[in-house]
Amino acid sequence: MKITIYGKQMTVRDSLKVAVEKKLLKFNKFFGEDTEAFVTCKVRKGVKIIEITVNYGGTTFRCEEESDTFITALDRAVEGLERQIRKNKTRLEKKVKTNAFVITEDDDDEYVEEGEFEIRVKSFPFKPMTPEEAILQMNLIGHAFYAFTDADSGDVCVVYKRKEGSYGLIMPER
Repeated sequence: MKITIYGKQMTVRDSLKVAVEKKLLKFNKFFGEDTEAFVTCKVRKGVKIIEITVNYGGTTFRCEEESDTFITALDRAVEGLERQIRKNKTRLEKKVKTNAFVITEDDDDEYVEEGEFEIRVKSFPFKPMTPEEAILQMNLIGHAFYAFTDADSGDVCVVYKRKEGSYGLIMPER
């Protein structure tokens, strides 16, 4: 892992650099040698702040912690980063199960169909409602989207939460 340590409007002591490198060595078991880690140290109103950003294979892990000392902030940031990494690893393991793609003998070499996926089937009654009511239902159950029958048109529609916090509505074309 390539570690870059710099201070924002301050000079980072060698003892802190050694501590950062020692703490980040434990992440070598998760990442390859091409991984880049950036550590920023700064002081704001007497509070010590450490920000760690790790870029690996298109995924960015980032944690920022503040404390009375840089070492305490570093310990908390490393713990937070490790939590993120383990959570992401678990999510990926659940997403890609072993034997998720099955190749059979009769497939030809140029085209390989996707195999079986583990799909959870859920059914519920579609009650006619307005998009506003559907958004309320979606927020109540804590999902990112909600399918419903539109009260006015009778069409099956989907409301979803957008990244910036607004909502979207998907309707069939006529």
